[in-house]
Amino acid sequence: MSSSATISHQSFSGRIKRKISWNKLKVKIFPFLSWLPKVNRETMRADLVAGLTGAAVVLPQGVAFATIAGLPPAYGLYAAMVPAVVAALWGSSKHLVSGPTTAISIVVFSALSPLAEPGSAEFVTLALTLTFLAGVFQLIMGFAKMGTLVNFISHTVVIGFTAGAAILIASSQIKHFFGVDISRGASFYETMHEFLLHLGSIDWSVASVGFITLAAGIVSRRIVPKFPYMISAMIAGGVVAFGINTVSADAVKTVGVLAAGLPPLSAPDLSPATIKVIAGSAFAIAILALTEAVSIGRAVAVRSGQRIDGNQEFIGQGLSNLAGSFFSGYASSGSFNRSGLNYEAGAKTPLAAVSAAVFLVLILLAVAPLAAYLPIPAMAAILFLVAWGLIDFKHVRSILRTSKSESAILATTFFATLFVELEFAIYIGILMSLMFYLRRTACPAIHSLVPDEADPKRRLVPNHGNTRECSRLKVVGINGPVFFGAINHVEGALRGFSDRHPEQNHILVNAKGISFVDIAAAEMLVNEARRLRALGGGLYFYGLNHEVSELLNVGGYAEDIGEENFFASKADAIAVIHKKLGTSPVCSKGGKPVFIECQLA
Repeated sequence: MSSSATISHQSFSGRIKRKISWNKLKVKIFPFLSWLPKVNRETMRADLVAGLTGAAVVLPQGVAFATIAGLPPAYGLYAAMVPAVVAALWGSSKHLVSGPTTAISIVVFSALSPLAEPGSAEFVTLALTLTFLAGVFQLIMGFAKMGTLVNFISHTVVIGFTAGAAILIASSQIKHFFGVDISRGASFYETMHEFLLHLGSIDWSVASVGFITLAAGIVSRRIVPKFPYMISAMIAGGVVAFGINTVSADAVKTVGVLAAGLPPLSAPDLSPATIKVIAGSAFAIAILALTEAVSIGRAVAVRSGQRIDGNQEFIGQGLSNLAGSFFSGYASSGSFNRSGLNYEAGAKTPLAAVSAAVFLVLILLAVAPLAAYLPIPAMAAILFLVAWGLIDFKHVRSILRTSKSESAILATTFFATLFVELEFAIYIGILMSLMFYLRRTACPAIHSLVPDEADPKRRLVPNHGNTRECSRLKVVGINGPVFFGAINHVEGALRGFSDRHPEQNHILVNAKGISFVDIAAAEMLVNEARRLRALGGGLYFYGLNHEVSELLNVGGYAEDIGEENFFASKADAIAVIHKKLGTSPVCSKGGKPVFIECQLA
């Protein structure tokens, strides 16, 4: 090939590589470019149907969730518009639908109600700031590749927190359901105490609307499960309230006319003083929202066969909340109900979530005036139903039956949610989960191993006390990481073996189960090797993985232990070790060797 042809070929190859690199960069910046070209008439039809279904469901939910958050009802709908579109375009899930959620709403109310009157302009501004900061935290974690962070929040913590949040949601609506006067921002205990004191002041015309709405929702859910029960309940409660108000004007208060149209532009308060006050709550919301979004995305992905990129979801959720803070939306996350419905409705791409937001705007234009007939006690009844549905009774029973430690985490998170500040309840649950995890990892399983005499290959099995052992050689299996937190446990076990049987001063470790060793643990193993050498024995290993072997070699620990004491297999180890045991019979009763690798002298 001529030099000019070679140069031409290299130039062409270079252009191809640059084009590929540019395409990868474009997809990384605009991830929706990876699926947008695949949209066709068939997928679009399916996405539009799923989007229309989702819009019908989020309409009552958005109003309900905004009420929980202490915001004007329209803000719950705004949170399902622009934020939902941004999360769909910049996330990694085909089916995840973002927007307002119950858990996030109750945290928003809990964090801001002591600072401003719910529903006031100041409260709304604080909510926008909280949303902006949560988005910033989420975006930073996404760019820092911290998508695995949510793995440290156990499912038990989420269940306990959600159950506690459900009780808080129900307690916050008691005054609206029964028409009694309860102090603003009262804690769970104070709310229940004040309600008991005001039992004689229940407004039964208000309560009747609540009970009828509740009954209509329950009946609708059972008889017509595919129809949104919230809409049925709202219609029933609205009709009853209209009848009561016809007889006695304003006996039952209503939500009022919703603002129709696109969400108005808004601006969070980014003053240092405001940021300082709510930064802690914003971080808690960021973590909780990411846990919800990634967990829900993964749950739906298992059914759809899709792979979820946790880091990309972090970025998508962060951008979603940043956008929401400038388009009158409050903190949002992935919704389990709407995401599951989106998948069941046949959605093929994230275009379904985008179309749901567009349909919501159109529906809102048509039904906004009807909100003037929506009674507040009916909203309270619907939130009772939402709260009941949040409690995962099946998993709660399963946890209580199967694990004491998980039950303790569940109970602690649940009661912390009820009696301490909500964001701290999440932290308490996470800390307890980590404590139990560290306690388990600090005590790796250590077994005394003996050959199985019924097995022709004499594979090693745990010794339950009735199997012959070599009188000089102890074989031990360690399963788990050996690190600074596990040093005392491992060292105590090794010393315990030699203390109970001083003649067994040779210890062979089956290291196949050792996943990790740190420097502190390596130094402990060196000390144990020296101790056993002083007793006339030694410490030996077989089956170490590459990472552990490399650390011991690079740090010089293998040399201190004895490089000749490391083996690839049990057979190699015993073939060498048995020569160090002396010429006298080294096996206990029975007269024949414990290990087939041994040859009695």
